[in-house]
Amino acid sequence: MLYFTLKIKGFTLIETLITLAILIVLTVIAIPTFADLRIRIRVDNEISALHRLLLLTRNHAVNQERFVTVCPLNSSGQCSNEWHKTLTVFYDDNKNKTLDASSAEVIIKIKSAIKSGDKLQYAQGRTALIYAPSGRLAVWGGNGTFRYCPKSHSGKSRGIIISGAGRFYLSTDQNMDGADENRSGRIISCH
Repeated sequence: MLYFTLKIKGFTLIETLITLAILIVLTVIAIPTFADLRIRIRVDNEISALHRLLLLTRNHAVNQERFVTVCPLNSSGQCSNEWHKTLTVFYDDNKNKTLDASSAEVIIKIKSAIKSGDKLQYAQGRTALIYAPSGRLAVWGGNGTFRYCPKSHSGKSRGIIISGAGRFYLSTDQNMDGADENRSGRIISCH
């Protein structure tokens, strides 16, 4: 008579509970890191989109030898200071910060609004950024800083600094404290 011994392989209850406890601890540690990463990616994506929009604006001004404006347009086709809304790039030959459909002013590009609750600001009280055919800013004193601030995460704010010459620079964390600064060392923040 032959006897077969059947040995069942698997995990014991203790092994399963230990594995489950380790997974829970790792998840609790990882969730805040993933949330921070998502916010950082959102901010970086918006700054990159704005950077490309500014590059397009300046290139059109130079290549087409026309004044080109980027701004948030209101329902009347005039520039407003609501930078968090849809941004429009258009030819603005008379530099009046208004999209005149009756003239040869046309829309070049539209960038969608930022995430609700986040802030995008450009130099206090400024309603438009106008590039001249030379690639410089068309309005004296038009330079400033775009500041993007995610809701409830001001330490992750980033910016784009626009010089009077029309060049733009991304903010960086110069002193490695976790917050971006402009070229003068001032922390990027929204009011």
